[in-house]
Amino acid sequence: MEVRITKTTILAISLIVIGVALRILPHTANIAPVGAIALFAGAILSFRTALWLPLLIMVLSDIFIGLHPTVAYTWGGFILIALMATRLRAASNWLRMPVGAIGASLIFFIVSNFGVWMEGRLYPATIQGLIDCYVMALPFLRNSLVADLGFSIVFFGLYAFVKPAMQGHYILRLRPLSVRDTEPNQS
Repeated sequence: MEVRITKTTILAISLIVIGVALRILPHTANIAPVGAIALFAGAILSFRTALWLPLLIMVLSDIFIGLHPTVAYTWGGFILIALMATRLRAASNWLRMPVGAIGASLIFFIVSNFGVWMEGRLYPATIQGLIDCYVMALPFLRNSLVADLGFSIVFFGLYAFVKPAMQGHYILRLRPLSVRDTEPNQS
């Protein structure tokens, strides 16, 4: 059996480690890389990887941080960001990243705060309650915008810098030894 470790696999694992670590370490509310990772994954990685990557980061980090009643909304928000980013693949201009980052922040803001309102503990189940929920969450939107723009610049910038070095498909390829490989050299 041959084990193949691709550069895409290394990139995905690195993003998971970064995403989980920066969510677990103390940080200002909503200053985390998960939105930018979902955006980057959707724009650069395969469709399937783009969907599971932010979800895996959230599940792993929420195990440490603690689950909450609105996890379906927060996790779903990041999946929607990755889906949106897959639509940006065709746009190869410089606006793709900042527009995507702003879109990522807005998607997460709308979906996660709708979940907070639906959960019903903080705001009444009225239109005014929904409006109040979104108004009270505006400082978190500001933080998400800062994080998504900042981390997106880092991820997309680093990728543009190292992409030329990633031309080969495999970074490591291991195969079991055959009998031929274990025989002494007869020269």
